[in-house]
Amino acid sequence: MARENFNDLAAFASVAREGSFTRAAALHGVSQSALSQTVRALEARLGLRLLTRTTRSVAPTQAGERLLATLTPRLDEIQAALASLSELRDKPAGTIRITTTDHAADTILLPKLAKLLPSYSDIKVEISTDYKLVDIVEQRFDAGVRLGDQVAKDMVAVRISPDLRVAVVGSPAYFARRPLPARPQDLTGHDCINLRLPTHGGIYAWEFRQGRRELQVRVEGQLVVNGMPQLINGALAGLGLACTLKDRVQEHIDQGRLVSVLENWCPSFPGYHLYYPSRKHASPAFALVVDALRYKTMRRS
Repeated sequence: MARENFNDLAAFASVAREGSFTRAAALHGVSQSALSQTVRALEARLGLRLLTRTTRSVAPTQAGERLLATLTPRLDEIQAALASLSELRDKPAGTIRITTTDHAADTILLPKLAKLLPSYSDIKVEISTDYKLVDIVEQRFDAGVRLGDQVAKDMVAVRISPDLRVAVVGSPAYFARRPLPARPQDLTGHDCINLRLPTHGGIYAWEFRQGRRELQVRVEGQLVVNGMPQLINGALAGLGLACTLKDRVQEHIDQGRLVSVLENWCPSFPGYHLYYPSRKHASPAFALVVDALRYKTMRRS
């Protein structure tokens, strides 16, 4: 026998419990005639009469009583399960998976989540750090964090940081033997630490801008790395100039461990954005995390 339709079984159970097609139809929001046809079709498929109908009442037959006794606890279990799902919809709970870079994780995600998570013990956040441009749908991430100009156009993007700025830095020991570059073209006479991009494997071209003039410079040097911490440590060790985000090296600049050059040529650009596919029914947990990470500009009084 074909697997029965849940709605047909639920319709029969309602009529049997109510003892009335009229009251059962009202519960299901359908007409009395439609409900009667549903039950008759169920009886025809089973080859058994389930209800005894008179002009004044409706009562289950012996077969109907047996089916009702079997269905009732199971229908109650299904209703309880649906109710529990409704609670999950309304209660902030669940695991949110985010792919990001170590810099964004350390400077933005962790500080902001430290304010959110203690108040919501049922929310868990999994942070995966990677320099690659991860396909968050394929890799089953709920969201990703990347610089604004790296976010695909078909994603929802939420700014989570202010604009960022590039810095070119070198150690005092390096500049003791090399002159300070006055313009980007001067970098051809310097040892520069190159960064190999993980997504496509190419070497990052240093980008500069002054007014409307934009330049990309392919630099050379003895050291190539594939991570920002190694890039900065190489500059601190005097192995060459490094191009990185200024806030990553600001403390070193302030303490005199690194010297910033070409500042008039170092552009600012859109900061970090949280991005994710369109969600018309985002979970309360996801909505809370997005709002906690959202960059909020300070209003002047």
